[in-house]
Amino acid sequence: MTIQRKIANWRRIGQFCARRLVDYGELIPIELAETKKRVLHEIVALVALTIGALFTLSFVSIAVIVTAAGTPYLVLTAWSVAGAWLAVALISVIVMMSRKPAEPFQLLREQVRQDADAIREAAQ
Repeated sequence: MTIQRKIANWRRIGQFCARRLVDYGELIPIELAETKKRVLHEIVALVALTIGALFTLSFVSIAVIVTAAGTPYLVLTAWSVAGAWLAVALISVIVMMSRKPAEPFQLLREQVRQDADAIREAAQ
Protein backbone atom coordinates (compact mmCIF):
# COMPACT_ATOMS: atom_id res chain seq x y z
CA MET A 1 0.00 0.00 0.00
CA THR A 2 1.49 3.33 -1.03
CA ILE A 3 1.73 6.30 1.26
CA GLN A 4 -0.90 8.17 -0.78
CA ARG A 5 -3.35 5.32 -0.34
CA LYS A 6 -2.63 5.14 3.39
CA ILE A 7 -3.19 8.89 3.71
CA ALA A 8 -6.43 8.64 1.71
CA ASN A 9 -7.52 5.68 3.83
CA TRP A 10 -6.83 7.52 7.08
CA ARG A 11 -8.61 10.62 5.71
CA ARG A 12 -11.71 8.48 5.05
CA ILE A 13 -11.44 7.02 8.54
CA GLY A 14 -11.17 10.52 10.02
CA GLN A 15 -14.22 11.71 8.11
CA PHE A 16 -16.14 8.63 9.20
CA CYS A 17 -15.21 9.26 12.85
CA ALA A 18 -16.22 12.92 12.59
CA ARG A 19 -19.64 11.97 11.18
CA ARG A 20 -20.15 9.34 13.85
CA LEU A 21 -19.29 11.78 16.65
CA VAL A 22 -22.27 13.87 15.59
CA ASP A 23 -24.43 10.73 15.71
CA TYR A 24 -23.13 9.90 19.18
CA GLY A 25 -23.97 13.42 20.31
CA GLU A 26 -27.56 12.84 19.24
CA LEU A 27 -27.71 9.34 20.68
CA ILE A 28 -26.48 10.17 24.19
CA PRO A 29 -29.45 12.39 25.21
CA ILE A 30 -31.91 9.84 23.80
CA GLU A 31 -30.29 6.99 25.73
CA LEU A 32 -30.13 9.12 28.88
CA ALA A 33 -33.83 10.01 28.66
CA GLU A 34 -34.83 6.37 28.08
CA THR A 35 -32.67 5.15 30.95
CA LYS A 36 -34.06 7.81 33.28
CA LYS A 37 -37.66 6.95 32.36
CA ARG A 38 -37.09 3.20 32.75
CA VAL A 39 -35.32 3.55 36.11
CA LEU A 40 -37.98 5.92 37.44
CA HIS A 41 -40.79 3.53 36.47
CA GLU A 42 -38.98 0.58 38.04
CA ILE A 43 -38.34 2.47 41.27
CA VAL A 44 -41.97 3.62 41.59
CA ALA A 45 -43.24 0.10 40.91
CA LEU A 46 -40.83 -1.48 43.39
CA VAL A 47 -41.65 1.05 46.12
CA ALA A 48 -45.39 0.52 45.66
CA LEU A 49 -44.96 -3.25 45.67
CA THR A 50 -42.75 -3.15 48.75
CA ILE A 51 -45.08 -0.92 50.73
CA GLY A 52 -48.11 -3.04 49.83
CA ALA A 53 -46.37 -6.29 50.65
CA LEU A 54 -45.01 -5.01 53.96
CA PHE A 55 -48.38 -3.69 55.12
CA THR A 56 -50.08 -6.94 54.12
CA LEU A 57 -47.52 -9.09 55.90
CA SER A 58 -47.59 -6.84 58.96
CA PHE A 59 -51.35 -7.11 59.36
CA VAL A 60 -51.32 -10.86 58.72
CA SER A 61 -48.59 -11.24 61.35
CA ILE A 62 -50.55 -9.21 63.89
CA ALA A 63 -53.69 -11.24 63.12
CA VAL A 64 -51.84 -14.53 63.62
CA ILE A 65 -50.38 -13.41 66.95
CA VAL A 66 -53.71 -12.03 68.20
CA THR A 67 -55.45 -15.25 67.18
CA ALA A 68 -52.95 -17.25 69.26
CA ALA A 69 -53.24 -14.89 72.27
CA GLY A 70 -55.70 -17.08 74.16
CA THR A 71 -53.79 -20.32 73.58
CA PRO A 72 -50.68 -21.84 75.15
CA TYR A 73 -48.92 -21.41 71.77
CA LEU A 74 -48.60 -17.60 71.95
CA VAL A 75 -44.81 -17.55 72.38
CA LEU A 76 -44.29 -20.19 69.70
CA THR A 77 -46.58 -18.28 67.34
CA ALA A 78 -44.77 -14.99 67.97
CA TRP A 79 -41.38 -16.59 67.27
CA SER A 80 -42.75 -18.33 64.19
CA VAL A 81 -43.96 -14.99 62.83
CA ALA A 82 -40.55 -13.45 63.54
CA GLY A 83 -38.89 -16.37 61.76
CA ALA A 84 -41.16 -15.93 58.76
CA TRP A 85 -40.19 -12.24 58.58
CA LEU A 86 -36.53 -13.22 58.73
CA ALA A 87 -37.09 -15.70 55.90
CA VAL A 88 -38.79 -12.98 53.82
CA ALA A 89 -35.85 -10.65 54.42
CA LEU A 90 -33.28 -13.30 53.46
CA ILE A 91 -35.18 -14.28 50.32
CA SER A 92 -35.39 -10.60 49.36
CA VAL A 93 -31.63 -10.22 49.73
CA ILE A 94 -30.98 -13.33 47.64
CA VAL A 95 -33.37 -12.18 44.90
CA MET A 96 -31.83 -8.69 44.75
CA MET A 97 -28.30 -10.08 44.59
CA SER A 98 -29.21 -12.52 41.80
CA ARG A 99 -30.78 -9.86 39.56
CA LYS A 100 -28.92 -8.82 36.47
CA PRO A 101 -27.99 -5.15 36.78
CA ALA A 102 -29.39 -2.68 34.27
CA GLU A 103 -27.12 -1.76 31.39
CA PRO A 104 -27.44 1.94 30.68
CA PHE A 105 -26.17 3.24 27.34
CA GLN A 106 -26.20 -0.25 25.85
CA LEU A 107 -27.18 1.06 22.40
CA LEU A 108 -24.41 3.68 22.45
CA ARG A 109 -21.84 1.09 23.54
CA GLU A 110 -22.91 -1.23 20.72
CA GLN A 111 -22.64 1.57 18.15
CA VAL A 112 -19.15 2.50 19.34
CA ARG A 113 -18.08 -1.15 19.15
CA GLN A 114 -19.44 -1.49 15.61
CA ASP A 115 -17.70 1.70 14.54
CA ALA A 116 -14.43 0.55 16.06
CA ASP A 117 -14.75 -2.71 14.14
CA ALA A 118 -15.42 -0.76 10.92
CA ILE A 119 -12.36 1.43 11.53
CA ARG A 120 -10.18 -1.65 12.13
CA GLU A 121 -11.39 -3.18 8.90
CA ALA A 122 -10.82 0.04 6.94
CA ALA A 123 -7.31 0.46 8.36
CA GLN A 124 -6.20 -2.95 7.14
